Parts: sequence; structure tokens; C-alpha cells
Amino acid sequence: MAEHHSQGRDGAGDEAAPADFAATVERLEQLVERLESGELSLEGSLAAFEQGVRLTRDAQRRLDEAELRVRTLTEGEAGGVDLAPFAAPPAEDDGER
Repeated sequence: MAEHHSQGRDGAGDEAAPADFAATVERLEQLVERLESGELSLEGSLAAFEQGVRLTRDAQRRLDEAELRVRTLTEGEAGGVDLAPFAAPPAEDDGER
């Protein structure tokens, strides 16, 4: 899958936040791989780190907005919020916890 990223002089990239949450997470994963690879200079690593912080904040903002929407949709008739925990699927390593 070919992607085009505008890149700074060290290839860290200075693009805007992706359009959706999944793309934001994917971009964060790419940045982590580049940082862990050691292929970036100090300046490139700092630029990638700064972009990662921006993307992380954007992802957190999206999660907060989604939580607010869910709370709004689950508001009870009396004006209170009827919160119910989501049923999490069983983890594969349940025996190790």
C-alpha cells in the first residue's frame, strides 16, 4: 500500500493529523518503528517525537469525544446517565492473571 507523507529533511514528516482514529494510530505505529530503527538523526528523532505527541493528543481528543457521544446516547429518561460496563472478550492468557 503506497502512502505519501510530506517529510522534513530527516524524514520525520510534518503532516497534519490523519482524518480518522485508525489512521492516527497507524501513523503513530509508523513513527515508533522509525524511532526504534535508529535511522533518524537527533533532529529527525525530535521532530518524529513531537509529531507523535501531537498525534497522541489528537487520538486522546477523539477518544474523549467518542466517550462524550456514547454518554449522550446512553443518557437515561430522568436525565441521569445509565452507564453499563462493556462486556470485554475473554483474554487469551486468562490463566496468567
